Order: sequence, then C-alpha cells, then structure tokens
Amino acid sequence: MLAQETKQQLEQYLGLLAKPVVFGMSLGEDERSKELSSFLTEIADMTDKISLEEKNLPLKPSFAIDRDDFESGIVFAGVPLGHEFTSFVLALLQVGGRAPKITEEQAERIKGISKKLDFMTFASLSCTNCPDVVQGFNIMAVLNENISHTMVEGGMFQDLVEEKGIMAVPTVFLNGEEFTSGRQNLDQLLDLVAQPKDSSALNEIEPFDLLVVGGGPAGASSAIYAARKGIRTGIVCKEFGGQVNETLGIENMIGIPYTEGPKLMAEVRNHVEQYPIEIIENQMVSGLEKDGKDWKVVLESGAVLHSKTVVVATGARWRQIGVPGEDKYRGKGVAYCAHCDGPLFKGKDIAVIGGGNSGVEAAIDLAGIANHVTVMQFSEHLKADNVLQERLKELENVEVIKNAETTELAGDTVIRGLHYKDRVTGEEKSFDVDGVFIQIGLIPDTEWLQGIVDLNERGEIIIDGSGKTSEEGIYAAGDCTTAAYKQIVISMGTGATAALGAYDYLIRRG
Repeated sequence: MLAQETKQQLEQYLGLLAKPVVFGMSLGEDERSKELSSFLTEIADMTDKISLEEKNLPLKPSFAIDRDDFESGIVFAGVPLGHEFTSFVLALLQVGGRAPKITEEQAERIKGISKKLDFMTFASLSCTNCPDVVQGFNIMAVLNENISHTMVEGGMFQDLVEEKGIMAVPTVFLNGEEFTSGRQNLDQLLDLVAQPKDSSALNEIEPFDLLVVGGGPAGASSAIYAARKGIRTGIVCKEFGGQVNETLGIENMIGIPYTEGPKLMAEVRNHVEQYPIEIIENQMVSGLEKDGKDWKVVLESGAVLHSKTVVVATGARWRQIGVPGEDKYRGKGVAYCAHCDGPLFKGKDIAVIGGGNSGVEAAIDLAGIANHVTVMQFSEHLKADNVLQERLKELENVEVIKNAETTELAGDTVIRGLHYKDRVTGEEKSFDVDGVFIQIGLIPDTEWLQGIVDLNERGEIIIDGSGKTSEEGIYAAGDCTTAAYKQIVISMGTGATAALGAYDYLIRRG
C-alpha cells in the first residue's frame, strides 16, 4: 500500500524504535479490514521490532499500538494514511520508547491528570487541522495511563459519523459525549482537560526591542528580519503558522512549484528558530498601552509583555455571510474548509457560497467527493482566475447560480436547505442541501485595536510604505493591513518591510 519513497523514509524511523511494539488488530471479514491488515502487515515485515496479534476492540477495523509490558491506550480506527500517517509514525515511535518532543511543563501537566479520560477524535485523511489534535491526545495517552485515545477515520466509518451527527472535523468525544471541535494545539487541549497554565512568569520576560504579534508568514518574516539586525526580538501568538496551516495546496510561492500550508510553516518555523527569537505561543493579545516611549502588550491571560516597537501581524479569519442559520448549523453542515470537512459529505448534495478563487477551488475539490455541487455567486460573473473557471466548466456535477443572494440556511438538527433571492428578478428561491461551504474571503483580526491605531472601513490597519501605523512605534504587516492583495508571498514581503521600518525608527530615536 505504501509508495516506495514512503517506505524508504519509514525504514529510517523504524530504526529509531527503542523497544519492540505490538499492533493489536481488531478485524472483520470486510474489504476495509483486509485493507488495514495489508497496511499493518507491510509495515511489520519491514522490521523485527513490530509484531502482530489479534485484539478485540470496539471498532472494526482498528488497531492498538502497544508493547508487551505497556498498553498505551492509542487506537487507530481505519488506515492512517494522508495527513494522519505522521500521527501514526509519531505514536509508533513514542510507544516504542522515544520521548515526545514537548516541554517539561507540558509533560508535568499531562502526568498530573488523575481523571479517567477516554477520547475519540473523528478525522479525515485530507484534513490539515486534524493531526495536531490527534497527536496531542496520543501524547497524553502515552504519558498518562488514565488517558486513552482513538482516532476514527471518518471516510471509513460513515455510518458512525452519521449516527453521531458529525459534519466537521476534527470533532472530539470524551467518555462518549461530544467534547470539542476544531484545530487545537497541545497547550489548548491541556487547557480543556488539565489545570490552567500559569502565565504569571511571562511578566518577568525581559523587554523586547521588537515584538511581533502573530505567528503567520508576515509575523515570521518580521521576526527574522529584525533578529538579523541584532536586536532583541520575540513573537507572541495563539498558534505559530496562522491561517496558512489550513491551506492545503500552494502553487504560487516563487521558487517552490508546490507545497502545503503546514509543511511550509514548519519550514518557516525552523528558519525562525535559527535565530535567538523568543516564541510565546498559546497567548492572545487583548490590547496595547503606551509605556513612556515604549509599549505594553497586554495578554488575555492577564500577563503583560514590554517592547520598544511592535509589529502587528494578526492576519485574518474566514468571513461569515451573516444570515440566519449560519451560526446555528456551524459544524452541523456549515463548514469553511473543503479539504478538512469535504470527505464527510461523500455522495451528498452540497453548496459552495462564493465564486472567487477559494470558492471555485473548493467546488472543484468537492466535485470529486459529492453527488452534486452548487456554486452560489452573488454577482453576475465568477471572480475566480480563468484557469479555475475552465476546470469548473469541465465538471458535470457542478452547477453555478449567479446573481444569488443567500438569505437563510435552514434545517432541523442539521442543515437541510438553502434559501436565496435572485438579485435580477427579486424572486425568492430555495433548494435542498446536505452541506454548505462558505468561501467569501477573509476578515482582518483587528477588533482589539479599535481606538489604538487607525483602521479603514474594512477593519484593516492603515499603513504607509514602511509598514508604519498611525501610532509611533507600532508597525503592521500582512492580511490585517491595507496592503493590496492577500497572498502569502506578499505577507512575507510586508513583514520584512515592517521590521526594517521599525528598526529604522529605533535607530532614529537612539
């Protein structure tokens, strides 16, 4: 089942196993079980440190990763390929005696959990948000015998997905009850199940010359350019990578014909870590306050950081259409990421709202999964690039409705229909639908800056050619600003500009 290149890479990892591992297989007579058996057998044949045995688990097909002397509590239901192959390899290494790459503080928080916790994460193999959640709970299971975790591949367990009403991934159940959903890193998961992290130590951090707020491509670029100037630099963010972590295919990074968001930002982080840049994650900034000539950066946790200059690079989030039913059915048929949630709508009728690049790309991807896709375009013409429109026209199960103003998303416990108005005739229309993907662009994450720096009518930070804002010492970069065009490569450029602008300011003020 594995490509030769993948097997060669896997052989290197298998050589790192410190202790023998047992795959406990729970199989039936169906084709899915044969597929899983073939996958596990192929891997076990690659090393004498892996053995196979039968095991009775609640789901079939599934398998546990254990040792003769240790039951890890980690189970994979389905074949962990796609983006979950990394989760599988990491779990294999960790059960095989390799310590997880986490901080001592994180390990102590995990070991301090005394409650019995049985987690089940529903994921799809094309989801770029799911691996962080799966890997986080797997680490908890390895380090704490009170915790167990099962990853369920939604595409293989469609009946279970429908039974539990799951229409978005990752969705996590705890002890049989729905617990949480959406992308979350280990610290965020621990905040849900362990004692809250003490942020008071952040108050003692030495002041920065330049502090970047945001961990996306603009923020990373700012930090690198600042650190190369030899000034004390830091990054504070909720999660390193930002919106790019949710981007699958990237084909317009100059010099890189194709990459994927999580891979790109992992490489960017590695670049950042080549410099003495302090990265403070899992923290949200709530405000900026003047502190003489410098700035106090106030965090939602109550802690305060200090810096001579600040570069705001908070990026943007998915824009909502703001109609009745959107909030009610979010995660129950309303989705924003076709790569993540698309596999849950296999063979169903779905709609995509938005005719720009993101909307048409989503429709093209979903057409290979769904029974029928309807693209809703507000204006008279699609706004996507011509090459995308030509691809769309080739798909027989895609319909485009133009001059359509969505007025309501309707349903019962889940979404069932979409109501819209024909903007030419004024006629009210509707059609049945099993899912709606909203792709109408982004909105800047700048609400917390109201009254601090000047924003335009769209909420974007107004900047000049050097990235300077209306406040002395505050610079900004990326999708949260008035910079034309929201592209990764442009965000990186504006990030560099803002850092250089802030550095020139520091030189001038002495």
